[in-house]
Amino acid sequence: MAKHIKATKRATATKDIAPIDRAATKVLVICGGMSHERDVSLTSGHRVGGYLEEAGWNVAIHDMDSELLPYLSNPETRPDIVWPLLHGANGEDGSIRDILEMEDLPYIGSRAKASRTAWSKPIAKNVVRKLGGLSTPVSVALPESTFRELGAKKVVDLLVESLKLPLFVKPTQGGSAMGCTRVDKATELPQAMVNSFAYGDVALVEKAVTGTEISVSVLEIDGEPLVLPPLEVATPDGDYDYEARVTPGPTDFYVPARLPESVLKAAQNAALTAHNTLSLRDISRTDFIVDESGTPQFLESNVAPGMTATSQLPQAAIAAGYSLSNLYSQLVESVLRQHRADK
Repeated sequence: MAKHIKATKRATATKDIAPIDRAATKVLVICGGMSHERDVSLTSGHRVGGYLEEAGWNVAIHDMDSELLPYLSNPETRPDIVWPLLHGANGEDGSIRDILEMEDLPYIGSRAKASRTAWSKPIAKNVVRKLGGLSTPVSVALPESTFRELGAKKVVDLLVESLKLPLFVKPTQGGSAMGCTRVDKATELPQAMVNSFAYGDVALVEKAVTGTEISVSVLEIDGEPLVLPPLEVATPDGDYDYEARVTPGPTDFYVPARLPESVLKAAQNAALTAHNTLSLRDISRTDFIVDESGTPQFLESNVAPGMTATSQLPQAAIAAGYSLSNLYSQLVESVLRQHRADK
């Protein structure tokens, strides 16, 4: 865990709603898969499953494999609700959600179309900028073929001349900071592109913003948005890479972020705007850099945020005074009460 987690006042939300028989309700958590984020997904899935079992739910956990469809269609194993906790491709690109909709199964999370929009960082940035009015760093998206056809050095020189240093290079799709590199010198850009292309065919080259890295998570409970306090990420070298995300160590998390109250509120409003503008549902986490003027600069929204011990959403919830067993149960019950038909 982090060295510092500063908590906000405990928040609670209770409603006089008829209870659901948790022991008789089959909750299926899907995790794993074959993306680069398989290990994180497995950890997320088992932790969420454990919290739900603790709260009395009838929980099963299944990998994304050839046995999943028969499991979903068999009357003896068919779940009442599904929580897809697949990270990366298949989990966040909408495909598993398409499958669940064809199976006519209610699930927690954004629908397939919205997931695909958020999954593409350049598209999501354009949507929240044009429709939501949010600020986002200037960027370009370039496929690997562009470097081959136009000449890598010429493209690199143009990027540096146009966007100016420092830059941030990352795959247009994916999470957990895989393939992401900060570029402070022009000589570092070619290797940064290689790192990005190892995880996808298209790279997003973004103007690096100096400021405070934060995330804001949104959950929807019975139609009401619950916006968790902004969580600040602070690392000794400023590099919140894959290892820093999944391994307890020197990374510090502050909840709420060490920012003025007005900026914290602006960040929460921006996260809710991104959630709504991208047509997200049930649960999301949006990442920002708060620049030197106090403006939250949108980076990306995640439809299947990590739920491990070092993940940001659970840490923000705990610091805000929530029991994860209760919070996750409220989310499950909220979706069950909606009697969704997603076809």
